Amino acid sequence: MKPTTLVVSLLALAAASPALAQAHPEERDNLAILTHIHEPTPRAPLPGDTAALRVPEGFTVSRFAEHLGNLRMLAVAPNGDIYATRRASGDVILLRDADGDGKADGDPVVVARRSGAHGIALHDGKMYLVTVKEVFVGDILADGMVGPLTLIIGDLPDSGQHPSRTIAVGPDDMLYISVGSTCDACQESNPENATMLRASLDGKSRTIFASGLRNTIGFGWHPRTGELWGMDHGIDNLGDELQQEELNNMQAGKTYGWPYIYGVEEGVNPQDEPPGGIPAATWAEMSEAAVAGYAAHAAPMQMAFYTGGPFPNTYDGDAFVAFRGSWARETPSGYEVARVRFENGRARAIGPFLTGFLVDGGQAETARLAGIAVAKDGSLLVGDDENGVLYRVSYGDGRGQASPLNPPATAMREQTARGSGVPLALQRVEARHSLAVRSDAFTPGGVIPRIHSEYYDGVAPALSWDRVEGAASYAILVEDPDAAMPKPFVHWVAWNIAEPMTPEGLEETIRLSNGITQGRTSRGSVGYFGPRPPVGDPAHHYHFQVFALDIPLDVLPGSDRDTVLAAMEGHVLAKGEVVGTYQQSDAPLK
Repeated sequence: MKPTTLVVSLLALAAASPALAQAHPEERDNLAILTHIHEPTPRAPLPGDTAALRVPEGFTVSRFAEHLGNLRMLAVAPNGDIYATRRASGDVILLRDADGDGKADGDPVVVARRSGAHGIALHDGKMYLVTVKEVFVGDILADGMVGPLTLIIGDLPDSGQHPSRTIAVGPDDMLYISVGSTCDACQESNPENATMLRASLDGKSRTIFASGLRNTIGFGWHPRTGELWGMDHGIDNLGDELQQEELNNMQAGKTYGWPYIYGVEEGVNPQDEPPGGIPAATWAEMSEAAVAGYAAHAAPMQMAFYTGGPFPNTYDGDAFVAFRGSWARETPSGYEVARVRFENGRARAIGPFLTGFLVDGGQAETARLAGIAVAKDGSLLVGDDENGVLYRVSYGDGRGQASPLNPPATAMREQTARGSGVPLALQRVEARHSLAVRSDAFTPGGVIPRIHSEYYDGVAPALSWDRVEGAASYAILVEDPDAAMPKPFVHWVAWNIAEPMTPEGLEETIRLSNGITQGRTSRGSVGYFGPRPPVGDPAHHYHFQVFALDIPLDVLPGSDRDTVLAAMEGHVLAKGEVVGTYQQSDAPLK
């Protein structure tokens, strides 16, 4: 296929540089760059193509199975059973190699069906399956088949450009669900887009673990440290060499830049400007930089850590990533498996491991790689979603045993427990005076109307309070001490409020035009997050706490409760609260 060359201007497709990062928004409104669309011509693999694939010395590539259709994500059970999703046919297939000859025994068996099935995880004898908007769970039966699937989550965000949800069970026995953005670069209306979600195994509770992630299909936990790592898709329309695909060390409550900031050097996306007039430099300060970058537009897919086995010891603790391949650059990238080298739990380098799928000088390709997993015998399985081939990469005689993947839970538990087990904010800061807080929506100790609950409209109630002499600003913190975890659960953080009131339905924007700035809730989103206690719980108490301050607070937009409280220390003139209750006795509407 002949490459198509595009020149894009005004939409600011430009290389990041210190000058650009410092530029005023208007200076980035008339930039031009040359970009390309080049999709290598698909070609079915020929019999001799496998032998031409390139791997390091001592490794061998073979075909484990063929004619499998639209192979996407892979998962290997403790007994060696291999499961693969096929999104195009909406099913999950089972493959086995009982005789250990490095080839699948017979035809695949369909074990589950759901439209749009993509991400898959196996845990404690159960299979978790994610579609665009749903998560299902079913028991894995003795014969490897899967029992009836039960819907445990049915309201994941819409997909738009990125419908490829993936799922895994973390070392903390929680579900981690990657939800991509709806677009190349935009301000999402649903805070759960472009995130990594964390949910209970029954699906009844979930939060945003990390945000600012365009589309992190491949992720996993380092087998030694238990920290979460993932490869994020870079923005498409920034030219041939930008944006590189990002390797991120994802941590609870952190944001990773998209759509405004990207890369190791925290480059600026010149097309999109942060909301509320926040400078790009400030957004960079709010965001975590990538740990490493890899070839732009290579399209990272599934990731698998190698825990030990027949591969050389130097591979222990490293990760492998399947790259599906580019379409948005003149010289193709991807169409390969890369190795992420780790040292003492830290990523040190990314480089090619399995290549050779690009042929005819890059004008054609014989595979679009998607799934990757470590087999029970320690070999590496790599799936091609275009031609339905499952490749096997082995070392030496191809026989061995993979070490179990049992990363420690400490990192995840410590990260997600931060800010829990503390008193309410009102008890944590000293004030010279008290102030009365009121709401037209509910009386003190009364029931909060359902319009203010996340089960319904989720709009913030109107609040007012006594004007305090000498106050330069006010802050609001809303907490629920009856929540199971974290305790208390933070429902709202807002500061630099000029007047002693906020209207009903205050925008859930990180910074408003009147200067009100909002922070991160325990859900992981910014702005008001209304009551959402578990169905059937006794009524929870929601403490709407107001603080009069003698200064405006100089903290980053999106800061959490503890950061805001630390900045308030010594500056609280008066404090007060109004408490309302909420209970959800019937099944939620959303």
